[in-house]
Amino acid sequence: MPDSPSSSAPINPMALPDQRKFLIFGVMAFGQFMALIDIQIVAASLNEVQAGLSAGPDEISWVQTAYLMAELVMIPFAAFLAQSLSTRWLFALSAGLFTLSSALCGLAWSIESMIAFRALQGFVGGAMVPTVFATGFAMFSGKQRAMIPAILGMVSVLAPTLGPTLGGWITDAAGWRWVFYVNVLPGTLVTLLALAVIKVDRADLPMLRRIDWVHLGAMAVFLAGLEYVLEEGPKNDWFGDTGIAAAAWIALVAFLLFLERSLRSSSPIVKLSPFRKPTFIFACIFNLVIGFGLYAGTYLVPLFLGRVRGYNANEIGTTVFIAGIVQFCGVPIAAALSQRVDQRIIITVGLSLFAAGLWLFSYMTPEWGFAALLLPQAVRSFAIMLCIVPSVSLALNGFEGPELRYASGLFNLMRNLGGAIGIALVTTWLQDVTRFHALRLSESLGASTRIATDTLRQLSHMIQALTPDPARAMLIAESVMGRVVARAALTLAFNDVFRIMAWLFIAALVMVPFCRPPPQAATGPIEAH
Repeated sequence: MPDSPSSSAPINPMALPDQRKFLIFGVMAFGQFMALIDIQIVAASLNEVQAGLSAGPDEISWVQTAYLMAELVMIPFAAFLAQSLSTRWLFALSAGLFTLSSALCGLAWSIESMIAFRALQGFVGGAMVPTVFATGFAMFSGKQRAMIPAILGMVSVLAPTLGPTLGGWITDAAGWRWVFYVNVLPGTLVTLLALAVIKVDRADLPMLRRIDWVHLGAMAVFLAGLEYVLEEGPKNDWFGDTGIAAAAWIALVAFLLFLERSLRSSSPIVKLSPFRKPTFIFACIFNLVIGFGLYAGTYLVPLFLGRVRGYNANEIGTTVFIAGIVQFCGVPIAAALSQRVDQRIIITVGLSLFAAGLWLFSYMTPEWGFAALLLPQAVRSFAIMLCIVPSVSLALNGFEGPELRYASGLFNLMRNLGGAIGIALVTTWLQDVTRFHALRLSESLGASTRIATDTLRQLSHMIQALTPDPARAMLIAESVMGRVVARAALTLAFNDVFRIMAWLFIAALVMVPFCRPPPQAATGPIEAH
């Protein structure tokens, strides 16, 4: 059981031996990696999961949505739980229940059971994400602390990038259920190691009796409702659908209630006090934009390869794998720069390079594959490290004790919200812009009737070598021409969406001059108030 807060003096995590601190941080960082990679690990396996569970096309997307909705609720709630249960017990419970729910996902017998187990997996696993940020900043100082944003930034970026690749490989090799079973052994090890080595603070069990259930419920309804609107909006004409409109209104009312309880409750679930610091606000906005670019970019490239190039899961994984390699190589560079160069300069270069990488994607053709995508992926992947490392430092330096935990939760929440908003918006843009380009291409063909007719006739003659029936050959030729036009319209739409995203990152540069790097927090026990 968690220790009583009165059992001994407060623990100063910075006073722990370096070897112990590195072991604690390594265990927690790996747990965070597991929680984040499972967001996208099923992305390449959804067709197999759908077939295995006899699910409909509208139901299968909830395998990912349920996880995200539940994780969004837990991330800001984790700060309260870490204070009441202690970091050791919260992290061990999170890892242990995450492992159990992963096994249950693998054992799912219907789409309903899968969605329920995925929601449980996201909720319990979400506590690991902000806890490692807060603990890392509480344990280290100086040059060691400068490595924390770099390492955790790499984990935050690498996990969703590698998720589809790893999931595709596991599914092809052993079946989709092993996408979940693969968590059991490492999850068990993380749980046992967390119990054995993590001891950085004391529990405050009486806090559990003071939970503001209205505050917690309002937060859950707001975040889950927002994720529902973002997930279902692109599919169902947004607020033209009565269900989505109703969910949006409920989420708005819950958000207002959440704000009221945050400001007036005697024991709030989430404290908004970190927002008193302007630099923290800017860092959170940066993280929202970074989450937008990270998750939307990770979503768009495999989508292009699947829908335009017709790649399978293995081919997509092999093509996007370069992004993970570049991100890994960028960690020491970003960490070194963060110690020597003004963080505002680093984030300016990072945002500019990210915009440049997105702009390079806007010249895609239907024939682009690994070689053509190499440079845009490399530029974007390196740039994201230059964005994340300084934004983490700007956000969390200057906080200590419980406020550090709340700042970490709010900051990480912004990245996930940015990702949810990004995927919803780019999906809508892609649909609308594809229709626009298809119409323009059809108009162009109509204006050049002779060229279109000649091309169609040539295709028909070529097909007649295989199909002697002229009428059938003409039908096949029309179908082929229609697919060519649709493929071209979709490619142009991808290019336009990447251009819009590039302008978003350029616009974010306006905030950089207003950021003031905060001083590092004074050393002391993590329980300090």
